[in-house]
Amino acid sequence: MKSIGFRFMIVGVLTVLMFIPVFLAGEVINSRAQYSRSTVNSLSGEWGGQQLLSGPQIAIPVEGPVTRIEKRDVVAIVNDKEVIRQEDFEVTEVQRKDSVYAYPEDFDLNLTTTSEERARGIFKVPVFVAETDVRATFDFEAMAKSVQPDEKILWDHAELRVTLKSNKALRGRADLMADGRVVPMEPLIDGDSAGIVAALGDPRNINEFQMKLGFNGAGSFQVTPVGRNTSVQMQSDWPHPSFTGTFLPDTREVREDGFDATWLIPHLARTVPQISRFNADREARYQTAFGVDFFRPNDFYHKAYRAARYCILFIALTFLTVLLIEDRSGRGTHPVQYIFIGLAQSTFVLLMVAYSEQIGFARAYTLSAGATILLLTMFGFMGLKLGRRSLVLGCTLILLYAVLYLILRSADYALLAGSTLAFGALAGTMYLTRNENWYGEPRSGGGWFKRAAAPMQAAAPRGNG
Repeated sequence: MKSIGFRFMIVGVLTVLMFIPVFLAGEVINSRAQYSRSTVNSLSGEWGGQQLLSGPQIAIPVEGPVTRIEKRDVVAIVNDKEVIRQEDFEVTEVQRKDSVYAYPEDFDLNLTTTSEERARGIFKVPVFVAETDVRATFDFEAMAKSVQPDEKILWDHAELRVTLKSNKALRGRADLMADGRVVPMEPLIDGDSAGIVAALGDPRNINEFQMKLGFNGAGSFQVTPVGRNTSVQMQSDWPHPSFTGTFLPDTREVREDGFDATWLIPHLARTVPQISRFNADREARYQTAFGVDFFRPNDFYHKAYRAARYCILFIALTFLTVLLIEDRSGRGTHPVQYIFIGLAQSTFVLLMVAYSEQIGFARAYTLSAGATILLLTMFGFMGLKLGRRSLVLGCTLILLYAVLYLILRSADYALLAGSTLAFGALAGTMYLTRNENWYGEPRSGGGWFKRAAAPMQAAAPRGNG
């Protein structure tokens, strides 16, 4: 049975079957991407990992009277007999109460990062070395007013705390100065929090704290806006920043040799109390942190996975092209030959990933697409016996893979390009098959490719014979 309708149905079934190799290719890409991510995360963690700086924060213990009810045995005379019973007594003692936790009035941070790439096998990871310069002032009078009249602030036990993602990332200098006086620091041991802590003694005569810290890091650097007035300046030589978190920069300049960014954040823009009787550092870190991700634009695994999702559309369009240009007056294209075409295009995404790991996405795409187009064009010429019509197949494939490249390069226009291509292909097919006899043999042999030349032949001048 050689009706065009039957052939369209066979091609439709074969297209659906091509979901199997496309799905398997996608699974291979996912597996490779997971291996890449695990390698990158391992190397990033060994270098220092993602960084988050929260603080400084001053914590001061408080003492005050605490009244509690205590039961005591009391001897009473009941009916001329001694009876022991329990009665409640109020006992007032001076105990430690909730500490006072205070954030700075003015918090100025200057961050400078220097980037480099570290490799493990074929995988490369962007890492950085960061230098931070922090200046902070505190309102000690407001701290004194935050306690009850019968409570006492233990100023001599005041501590300055800075919370970090991980202490192992600290490198180089780590200095804390109070009005120019060096204050020694120790690792912070507070449950699951990492960081540093410094015993200040009585801090009420200190006007300004200055802290310098050096970090190793990878992936991102974030800060919490702990000041009543927060000012953060970042300078880096990384040319692909992705600003993230609760606040985007007020000003930024991204150049080929790096970026500069500035944040100016008042305390009214966050929901963390300036001075409180509970430690709000966890809320500050999870709700208000902001910063920059050191984005690596050549994420070819994501592009390859998107290519696999679009692959079934391009297989269908290639099948459709072969169906329209084949010589239907002869034997036509066998289903096995369609399967060969589909498998070649499914293998394309695997080639693209394999070569992208070695030579980069753009060159790998050009090489893989060129090899696939050449293979299918030659197969059309020699295997499908298309003759000069194989050039039509080749040009169609060039157009398809050019569109796919644009889709992969610009996610914003992927839906627009893909849907327009599908609509154009459908409209073209409807036009070219407008005269088909769907229930039987075509009205004239050779399909639309030969019939398109018929009007030209008919228009040629006849001889006088």
